[in-house]
Amino acid sequence: MTTRTPEGLGTALRRDLDRIAAHARTTDQVRTLRVAFMDRHADEIYDRLTDGRSARPRIAELVAAAAGAFPALVPPADPAEPRADKAGREIDQGIFLRGVLRSPAAGGHLLTSMLQPTERALRLLPEFRRTGVVQTASVRLERRDGVAHLTMCRDDCLNAEDNRQVDDMETAVDLALLDPAVRVGVLRGGTMTHPRYRGRRVFSAGINLKALHAGEISLVDFLLRRELGYISKLVRGVLLERDDSWRSATVEKPWVAAVDTFAIGGGCQLLLVFDHVIAGADAYVSLPAAQEGIIPGVSNLRLGRVAGSRLARQVVLGGRRIRATEPDARLLIDEVVEPDGIDAAVERAADALRAPAVVPNRRMLNLAEEPLDAFRAYAAEFALQQAVRLHAEDVSDKAARFTGAAPATPP
Repeated sequence: MTTRTPEGLGTALRRDLDRIAAHARTTDQVRTLRVAFMDRHADEIYDRLTDGRSARPRIAELVAAAAGAFPALVPPADPAEPRADKAGREIDQGIFLRGVLRSPAAGGHLLTSMLQPTERALRLLPEFRRTGVVQTASVRLERRDGVAHLTMCRDDCLNAEDNRQVDDMETAVDLALLDPAVRVGVLRGGTMTHPRYRGRRVFSAGINLKALHAGEISLVDFLLRRELGYISKLVRGVLLERDDSWRSATVEKPWVAAVDTFAIGGGCQLLLVFDHVIAGADAYVSLPAAQEGIIPGVSNLRLGRVAGSRLARQVVLGGRRIRATEPDARLLIDEVVEPDGIDAAVERAADALRAPAVVPNRRMLNLAEEPLDAFRAYAAEFALQQAVRLHAEDVSDKAARFTGAAPATPP
């Protein structure tokens, strides 16, 4: 692969890029060079890609711009590339994003940029404000008496998340935050048509394993967009210019989660950012990501704070399943009710969270518990380690068994 160093770069930066371009891009040696390069030049590269931080690209746009401007650093995507080449590219993306996020200046700018409402949400906002209803492929959003009810409705796959559901969830979260008539948000799973759970509500089965093992779960568009996008917005709100922005740059609202049947993996991750969690007495939660070979999002940062180090290790490393009626479940769940009492419990919780002082107090709680710099530092290392795990040999072997194909050669 031949590359051309962009014009107008500093001498040291240009020299380092030339060194990277001189090596084969899939070797440990060139990845060592890329890590060192980003440690030295992250701010300069980011400023060049964002016009001195005057532009606010989302993470996928930033990676695409880096691939166009610095192909020796972030190899461009090829739709026809084999799985092994995709693995190498995503690990290189992880190295690049680790470097960006490690920088307080560049990383902080990217994280706040990801809090902007999506263009899709802005297009749908007039309709939602007028009708109080938006239906997407995987999420139904309804506003009732000042409460935004988000219902995950992937009834065929137990609300297992893939790229489409992440996009729909971010759209729904944005709309709930943007609509001034909404005071509180509620997330719940819909009724399933899956044969084993037909007619029952299910919160979430976590990541869509079929999509994961088919190579359809991407580092940037799913794993990182999910964490830096709608989940971060649940915590920090949506970035919006308005007359009273001097109070806060973001619009925040309190959130209630209602768990029917189970919250597995990514579903359990979501509970860690909600202000009030309700579960049916027959429900359970678990985080089996380590058994699948990957990292459970930002749970490794949040679970120990919420439940303590020992329980966090039992759940993350040991795969412990916690039933709603166990004493330890009270560390993760605020209220356990009989399944037919969830509707009433949701209504009570939403009413309690309408109080005017709730939003400023949750803002201060979140600031104390998870400062942006702590989240940024975690996200930086997560970007790289999740990329490596996503394409590790054991995960590739699971994919081969799932699809019946031969194991992929590790990068």
